[in-house]
Amino acid sequence: MKRPYPPEHLIDKDWSEEFLFESATDIHDWLQETILNPNSKLYNKDHEHLIGHSGVCFLWAESGFEKQGRAVLGQAEIVQFQASGWKKYRQEAQLIRWFGFLPKALITLDARYCSDCSDSSFMALVEHELYHLKQKISPNGGPCYDSQTGHAILQMRGHDVEEFFGVVERYGGNVDVQRMAELVNNGPTVSKANIAHACGTCLLKLA
Repeated sequence: MKRPYPPEHLIDKDWSEEFLFESATDIHDWLQETILNPNSKLYNKDHEHLIGHSGVCFLWAESGFEKQGRAVLGQAEIVQFQASGWKKYRQEAQLIRWFGFLPKALITLDARYCSDCSDSSFMALVEHELYHLKQKISPNGGPCYDSQTGHAILQMRGHDVEEFFGVVERYGGNVDVQRMAELVNNGPTVSKANIAHACGTCLLKLA
């Protein structure tokens, strides 16, 4: 199944116009046929809690943005509203206009980047954002499901290190991850014993 591409009018628009977003429902369908399909060569078991999950929606943004000096190409979030009254209703109405319902989670992707990047780079970006959506675990250790839809209840998770292990395994690491791997392979410049003797907490454990 061919990978989804953003609509051309998002890429070619005049920069003087308002910033545009557009729903990307084809990404959801593509995921269910590829990465979330146990019969696909691209299947990734790490995301099995998202199989058939209709509450995860995708949105194209006409471009990325910068945060703390880094270009942001994708962003995953659990849909929640820190507002009430008309402000909350307005935010809900916008999502309903895009998708026809209120999603449980939203992944926004940079349309300009996704229009030019390689297939593997696109998949790595999408999977990176998917890894941020983990299934909630109950206090007794079992997975949580929505009683109405039967879908997994989702919550956010952070990186394993600077990236998710699954993304590095499938697509390779970025410069930061490769640098970290080199440091691990080269071994510590200060031994564990030396570090332990320089740390008060570790000294208590060694006593």
